[in-house]
Amino acid sequence: MPAAFRTTRRSLLVTSAALLSVSLTAPAALAAPTAPKNPSATPPAHMSGVGGARLGLPGTQVSLGPGAPVLPKDLSGRSWIVADAESGQVLASHNAHWRLPPASTMKMLFADTVLPKFPKTQTHKVAPSDLAGMGEGSSLVGIKENETYTVHDLWLGVFLRSGNDAVHVLSAMNNGVARTVQDMNAHAQELQALDTHVVSPDGYDAPGQVSSAYDLTLFARSGLQKKDFREYCSTVRAQFPGETKKDKKGKSSRPSFEIQNTNRLLSGDAGLSVYPGIAGVKNGYTTNAGNTFTGVAERNGKVLLVTVMNPQKTDHDEVYRESAQLFDWGFKAAGKVQPVGTLVPPRSASTGGGQPGSTPSAGQAGGGRGGSTASASSGSGSSGMGVAAGIAAGVLVLLAAGAFLVNRRWPLPELMRRRPRP
Repeated sequence: MPAAFRTTRRSLLVTSAALLSVSLTAPAALAAPTAPKNPSATPPAHMSGVGGARLGLPGTQVSLGPGAPVLPKDLSGRSWIVADAESGQVLASHNAHWRLPPASTMKMLFADTVLPKFPKTQTHKVAPSDLAGMGEGSSLVGIKENETYTVHDLWLGVFLRSGNDAVHVLSAMNNGVARTVQDMNAHAQELQALDTHVVSPDGYDAPGQVSSAYDLTLFARSGLQKKDFREYCSTVRAQFPGETKKDKKGKSSRPSFEIQNTNRLLSGDAGLSVYPGIAGVKNGYTTNAGNTFTGVAERNGKVLLVTVMNPQKTDHDEVYRESAQLFDWGFKAAGKVQPVGTLVPPRSASTGGGQPGSTPSAGQAGGGRGGSTASASSGSGSSGMGVAAGIAAGVLVLLAAGAFLVNRRWPLPELMRRRPRP
């Protein structure tokens, strides 16, 4: 094939793919970037069409094929979604674009935005001003003024204990809460998460602060491209630095204490077993939001993302039980249902600009084909139980933006499997 012809063919591929991207994501351009009003008790009749028109319709969206299992009948979440993490296909959804308070699942966007900015070995001495402005009753990991922490410590506090104090310290390092909120809103736009408006970086209830099951799934999918994000969201328990104390002889010591992940599908709970294949991501709760959860799990080489927002049942651990039901359904239904939509790629990927936040900080580069399995917590002091290992997973090498867009794939750089519990 002549070189000139090959060049022309590639140009046509890229051009046609770009047009395809515009047609698939056109509703996103019409979404207002201003803060929406707090959601009503019922979903709007028309919601965003990002990812496909059916995702903007109220109610449950699913297209069962031959042999496909029916959806669980007792789901009470106001909004939920089941998606293939690698292909981006949405297998089923319920009010996917309903703008609802996200609670601490918003911390996924916070991490995806801020985590690449600081190497995990960097240290920071906490000033009193770093902890100012936290909401009453905030979840805390136990950070103390005038103590020094590594960035690694702070991210463990964010992911395991959902510590708003850790979020505020990292925000202070990022030139303040206002700047961090600005960065998060900009990153949400980059990810085409246009249902989201950030007011507080920790997810604490605030007027106008909303997201959606669709957007939270985009945040998880983007964050999981980063090795450090995968490590933190999959760690079950770790040691966290305590407060420096002096004994009677004036000798200083700083003991640590154990923190455990509050994601009950990862750590388990009374009457709730660890979900097989779970590898993160983030849970949340506030009075206004109720319980929210986004999780990722792998089974037989298939990686699924599930998000559930605000179950109306009040049973203990209900958000995790409904998420587990949706995971079970998704693994059985994969290949037997027609997708009802897709998880769109970031805007920069649509123009060949690469993935957001892809400039790695220390220890963040993702693995590729032929990579070796290694403990993500090696040397961190974290428990190995439940820490996702990086498994080389045949990453697609995309030679042109056109190929990416035509295939509509944004695969994880590595599959993740939980280590067996000791």
